Amino acid sequence: MSDDLKGHVLAALSEVAPEVDVSKLPDDVTIRDELDIDSMDFLNFVIVIHERTGIDIPEKDYAKLATVRGAVAYLEAHQAG
Repeated sequence: MSDDLKGHVLAALSEVAPEVDVSKLPDDVTIRDELDIDSMDFLNFVIVIHERTGIDIPEKDYAKLATVRGAVAYLEAHQAG
């Protein structure tokens, strides 16, 4: 798992849920359930990831970002070069 990409994912989660210590978030739990965020917060999370990485994430792929591990794997698979 790329530490840089995981850092982007955790930073995005921090922006969406600033009250949560995302460094303690297990990699394989469902983000929305664990952080108790709604669909708008999750959309904001996806937007922040896009802004940080430049990787386009179509709506059909949002479910692939359900966990930290899944989000990092998705970003690894879609990053340029």
